[in-house]
Amino acid sequence: MLRILYKPFGLLAGALGGVVAGAVFKRLWAVLGHEDEAPEATDQDRTWREVLLAAALQGAVFALVRAVIDRGGAAGVRRVTGTWPG
Repeated sequence: MLRILYKPFGLLAGALGGVVAGAVFKRLWAVLGHEDEAPEATDQDRTWREVLLAAALQGAVFALVRAVIDRGGAAGVRRVTGTWPG
């Protein structure tokens, strides 16, 4: 039952996580790459190295933010209800 009730919260937290991860990645890329925008995969003026590095970094940031939000949300539910939602 708790799993069903947790689903809407998990979806909302996931959407919020995507927004947060996008902002974190954009800021991180600006600091590391000294540019405002990460390269697109189809940008012919960018090297393979630049494109693949940006993609790997973006994937890592999104996975990290998602894990933090998912784990934090589950821990919060356990604190409130005494039961782990997973």
